[in-house]
Amino acid sequence: MTGALELAVVIPTFNELANVPLIVAKLDAALAGVAWEAIFVDDNSPDGTADAARAIGVRDPRVRVIQRIGRRGLSSACIEGMLATPAPVVAVIDGDLQHDERILPDMLRALQRDPALDLAIGSRFVAGGGTGEWDSDRVAKSALATRLSRRVLQADVSDPMSGFFMIRTARARDLVPRLNAIGFKILLDLMTAAPVPLRFVELPYTFRVRQEGESKLDHVVALEFLIALYDRMFGRVVPVRFALFAGVGALGAIVHFLVLIPLFRLLAAEFAIGPDPAFRAATIAATLAAMTFNYLLDNALTYRDARLKGARALAKGWAVFCLVCGVGAVANVGVASFLFDARYGFALPALAGIAVGAVWNYALSSRFVWGRY
Repeated sequence: MTGALELAVVIPTFNELANVPLIVAKLDAALAGVAWEAIFVDDNSPDGTADAARAIGVRDPRVRVIQRIGRRGLSSACIEGMLATPAPVVAVIDGDLQHDERILPDMLRALQRDPALDLAIGSRFVAGGGTGEWDSDRVAKSALATRLSRRVLQADVSDPMSGFFMIRTARARDLVPRLNAIGFKILLDLMTAAPVPLRFVELPYTFRVRQEGESKLDHVVALEFLIALYDRMFGRVVPVRFALFAGVGALGAIVHFLVLIPLFRLLAAEFAIGPDPAFRAATIAATLAAMTFNYLLDNALTYRDARLKGARALAKGWAVFCLVCGVGAVANVGVASFLFDARYGFALPALAGIAVGAVWNYALSSRFVWGRY
């Protein structure tokens, strides 16, 4: 690299071992004449992605690695990469080679020519762009996500779901404190976080087919997109993680009754157990079933970025979660009983108890089960 650094390319990765040398070679060819660096931000890939990037970095000082331990998520990886460079302009590109790196020079020139621009976006949906070999189902899902995104953005962006863009680094740094870092669409996060609309240009490219590795798209990723939209629309009123925690709790209440009712009937009718002991036994089983359901779903969704893995970690987390929720149930009953004794009626005490229990469970679970704070 000769001359002042012009561009940093942030490449978030997870299990992209085979693609690391390929993308470096493609960047080298596409960015001839540009002083650039590549920053691989790897979420501790078990396949050795970070080591592969470091091996290249030994020979090529333009290649750097941030290996994250205990942190996951594409958006947060992009944020860390953008903050790690002194380059005046930073690009984000996927590590799976599906984005066309050949338009990076055009994106850079657009920002260099027009100081008023904040962003250059690689778009699949402007004239000259395309989605390649996508099937009709994926095209339809992308179109729906695009429509929802544009409602939140209130900006005429053809491809707000693009994960391929370039932004002035100073602008990105200014916006980082406002970002929610949820999900996998960092561009949408940046554009909705800006207090003043970002000025942008869109450049066409055709989305490629993944050649190496496996796609990271799944149902949870799609749900994360909806979560990110919720956060931008309502997150200031009810924080998105608490809303998820409460939603999982509501589903857990359904699970409780789905276990309680048939089990009570079975114990009372088939085993001729008296109604009181049958109800107590069924309630204990239903409570444990609901807690286990809540714990597993919270681990997979609410705390996806800090989720526990492995039998030992999951078992320990489950035990602590049950303990926390057990104390929360006592707090629920205590508050409700106090207000009811004070003659505030039936509905208010019940709701107050539920609210206190939910807040208790959320705060203590966040701290002692998933260790977020």
